[in-house]
Amino acid sequence: MASSPALLMKLVASAYSVAEKAGTIVRDVMSAGDLGIVEKTGANDLQTAADRLVQQSICASLAKKFPKLTIIGEEDLPSEEVEDNLLALGQSEEILKHSCPSQYSGIKEEEIVVWVDPLDGTKEYTEGLLDHVTVLIGIAYEGKAIAGVINQPYYNYQAGNNAVLGRTIWGVLGIGAFGFELKEVPAGQHIITTTRSHSSKLVNDCIAAVNPDKVVRVGGAGNKVIQLIEGQASAYVFASPGCKKWDTCAPEAILHAVGGQLTDIHGNQFQYHKDVKHMNSAGVLAALRNFDYYFSRVPDSVKQALVP
Repeated sequence: MASSPALLMKLVASAYSVAEKAGTIVRDVMSAGDLGIVEKTGANDLQTAADRLVQQSICASLAKKFPKLTIIGEEDLPSEEVEDNLLALGQSEEILKHSCPSQYSGIKEEEIVVWVDPLDGTKEYTEGLLDHVTVLIGIAYEGKAIAGVINQPYYNYQAGNNAVLGRTIWGVLGIGAFGFELKEVPAGQHIITTTRSHSSKLVNDCIAAVNPDKVVRVGGAGNKVIQLIEGQASAYVFASPGCKKWDTCAPEAILHAVGGQLTDIHGNQFQYHKDVKHMNSAGVLAALRNFDYYFSRVPDSVKQALVP
């Protein structure tokens, strides 16, 4: 008789199902015509009804199936009963077919921290830049991002009426990442993806030091890492505080699962323990290939200005 799937694979399979539900909620809120926008700390830090409903959906769905998990979401929401129509209790049978890497086969629920960004790229969502938007579910063990699920609610939204809308990408260290076609920027080209709405002298100085052939300014950490794994950019450079652990956990796991690297601007690995500070105060640097080249170009002045 086949053995039961390991906890990690069951969690990733459930997170996949939850992420698909989240994508539907994001689209439904947009279609209804009232985004329910509130400013959290200012015009560049918004929350919509989609942020609130998706976080409720993800957190309640995972907590119902895995009650001992630590789940940390971006939004500070009141504790309240979640309506049944927001719950997603299914799982991806395809993911359950994969064997769990041996180093993770004995993990217990209480040892896992799940980092949730219910709507990465909220500002872009409110401005109709829908291809920037992602839903992020990152899974960490012993402080390390080991698995991630990213839903793009509006993937293919410009491809015509018959196109399938939305997709979900997932990855586990030791297995790989799935749901997309891995591509690389042509050798010798340096295409930098960076922030669209949080630029600064530090950010621009760091980008200039790389001597890029092209700079792509877009919203969302999830979106930027997808650009790396699909060959639209060769490095993600953000020399500024601003990103949080829920922005980077899922994308980092997926990037690492295909051989890439994501660190702070000093080359330090991020920690995802439940008690860690949420802010990535020393920025983000990531690449699918040639990470050392990009790291070597970071100016000392930038490193000195950004304290881990």
